[in-house]
Amino acid sequence: MPPQPQTPLAIDQALALLQWQIEMGADEAIGPAALDRLAPGLPAAAEPAPNVARPMPPPRPSFAAAASATAPPRALTESAAEPAQSARALAAQATTTDALAALIAGFDACPLKRTATNTVFADGNPAAPVMIIGEAPGADEDRIGTPFVGRAGQLLDRMLAAIGLDRTGVQITNVIYWRPPGNRKPTTQEIASCLPFVFRHIVLSRPLVLVLAGGTAASSLLDVSEGITRLRGRWFDLAIPGLDAPLPALPMFHPAYLLRTPERKREAWRDLLALKMKLEELG
Repeated sequence: MPPQPQTPLAIDQALALLQWQIEMGADEAIGPAALDRLAPGLPAAAEPAPNVARPMPPPRPSFAAAASATAPPRALTESAAEPAQSARALAAQATTTDALAALIAGFDACPLKRTATNTVFADGNPAAPVMIIGEAPGADEDRIGTPFVGRAGQLLDRMLAAIGLDRTGVQITNVIYWRPPGNRKPTTQEIASCLPFVFRHIVLSRPLVLVLAGGTAASSLLDVSEGITRLRGRWFDLAIPGLDAPLPALPMFHPAYLLRTPERKREAWRDLLALKMKLEELG
């Protein structure tokens, strides 16, 4: 019997399931097809095919290991789309973080602004040695106009306190300044239209360390294809346009992900310790 074509409802359900898996941290495929692990008679682990050479994967660096210097993805930083071009021209005009915040508030080329309540720029100390960059505002952030003020933000505050930091010692922002409808993931075009402001923000603030909270922030600022589960805990030397030297950048799990997956908090704690050690090294 030939396979039946999928209905629009089935496709929507599959997409919803895929989105849920991504939100739960399953952002990398480990096989060509999904396994029904509840099916009777399924072996605990598939045996490799006999007489087939299987190359060993390279060892994963430890959480404190530094990676080679990298630059932001060119597809985002050099986007030819009109919103991205407009953002680059505006961002170059800012000479202070306050001026940058005003320019972002008046920027209308990102369609997300039309559905958002507030522009959410930054919180914390503009002169802090640590800049934390997340994904996008949520409902609480959109309502109040400040990043990381909901449950995820409260967890972030507790995480920072565990290594002796608070919002006077960090600056917090996102790669997107307006809440995507329904808290969906930002599109590549939306990210490209905001990144020039993010880069200018980094240049004006000149932090010692960047913390990239979550897969969207990491993939937007690092020219790498790996998911956050493989990136977290590894130091990258990130070249920022406008800075003379690369900045140390540490990808970490987003606090919202840790709320949904508390068993990963042990890894997040190791990453926090790596951040503390880096700050001590930089003095």
